[in-house]
Amino acid sequence: MAEKKQQQPKKHRWRWFWTTLFIILIIISLGLIFNEQIKNWLISSYQPQITKKSVKKNEGKKASYDFSKVKSLDFSTVANARWNTANIHVVGEILMPQSKIHLPIAKGVSNEVLALTAGTMRADQKMGEGNYPLAGHHMTSQTILFSPLYWKTRVGQTIYLTNAKKVFVYKVSVRKFIPATDVQVVDQTQQKLVTLITCDATGANRLMIRGKYVKQMAYKDAPVSVQKGFHSGFNNKN
Repeated sequence: MAEKKQQQPKKHRWRWFWTTLFIILIIISLGLIFNEQIKNWLISSYQPQITKKSVKKNEGKKASYDFSKVKSLDFSTVANARWNTANIHVVGEILMPQSKIHLPIAKGVSNEVLALTAGTMRADQKMGEGNYPLAGHHMTSQTILFSPLYWKTRVGQTIYLTNAKKVFVYKVSVRKFIPATDVQVVDQTQQKLVTLITCDATGANRLMIRGKYVKQMAYKDAPVSVQKGFHSGFNNKN
C-alpha cells in the first residue's frame, strides 16, 4: 500500500506537466495562426484623444528622425509600440475622406510612431508652411495606417491636416512611385505642399502622394463633414 501511495503523487505531477505543456502549445499555435489579426487589433486599439492642449504640449517634445533604425512592422514591433505609447507625441491628424484615411500625426519616424500613426519626417516642419512630409506603413490589410494610399488615393482628392486649432486643405496633384533612395522629396520647399510616403506592394520602392496647398481655416470654421471626420475613430479601427 505504501508503494502505491508514493506512485500516485508522481503520476499526478506527470499529468500536470503534460496538461500544462499541451495548453502552452495550444496558446502558441493560436498566436501563430492569428498573428496578423492580433497585430492589427493592437494597432486599431490605439485611439488617442487629441486636443489643443495635448498638441501644444507635444510640439516641444524631441523625436527620432533616423530612418536607418526603422524596422518592418512585425508583431514584436507593434506590441512594443503599444506598450510604449508614452513615446508617441501626437501633434495633429490627417483626414482623407475619399481614401478613408484618418490617422494621428506624431513627431518623428521611430518604430513606435510608425507602428501606430503617420510620422513627421523633419524636425522643422509646420502645417501650412513649405513642404509637410509624412511617412506611414503599408500593411497587408487595405484599411490600416497608410495602406489606403496605395489602394484608394487618386489625383484630385482632398487632404485635410489639423493641429486642433486650424484645418489645412490640400489637393492631391501627384501619385508617383519613386526609389527608396529618392529622399529629397521630404526636403523643405518654398511652395506649400503635403508629401505622403509609404511602401509600394514589394516594399522595395516608395509610393509618393503629393498635395498642393489650397487654403486654411480655423477648426471651428471647417465644414461640418470635415469636423465629423476628425471626431470619428481613426481608420485603423475599421
